[in-house]
Amino acid sequence: MADTGNKELSKGSETGGEGVSEELPEAKSHKNHKKKSEKDREIEELKKRLEEKEREAKENLDRLLRTAADFENYKKRAAREKEDWLKYANEDLIKAILPFIDNLERAVQHAEKVVDTGVLIEGIRLTLQQIHQTLSRFGLVAFDSVGKPFDPERQEAMLMVETDQLEPNQVVEEFQKGYLLNERLLRPAMVSVSKAPAKESQAAE
Repeated sequence: MADTGNKELSKGSETGGEGVSEELPEAKSHKNHKKKSEKDREIEELKKRLEEKEREAKENLDRLLRTAADFENYKKRAAREKEDWLKYANEDLIKAILPFIDNLERAVQHAEKVVDTGVLIEGIRLTLQQIHQTLSRFGLVAFDSVGKPFDPERQEAMLMVETDQLEPNQVVEEFQKGYLLNERLLRPAMVSVSKAPAKESQAAE
């Protein structure tokens, strides 16, 4: 009888042990399911972030393309404006000079009908004076050279002239007048420059 009771107890213990061991797979399955849910949420979050970044990238690309198109239009417009400016930059100057051309043409026509050239010369002189006055409003100024020391920055020496009337390296004659435009050299004067006569040069040696 005692053996029978022990066997039943042992059997009961074995049965109880089997009951405990059967609960472990369920707990493990629950944990796996929980981990899978967390991974799914992470994947969904990453998908959302990726979609947001793709949307931002598309918006940035659109803005870049619009900016590039605007800049290209600006370059074309600036090129047209520059071309127009180059074409018509001197419009005011030309309009100011046209009346003097008219006066010179009338002077030539008048000279063909009269014998007194003094009137023609005076008319041309007056017209030249008016031209200089008009151009001075645009910053054009003529500078004198004759009788002054030769300045290679403003004058070009066409020839050397031996003379004892002037000190060496002085401007003797002006073949073409020099001009400044707003205090900057526009055209150098073409001049002849004095040098000591040959006899004086030999004596100095």
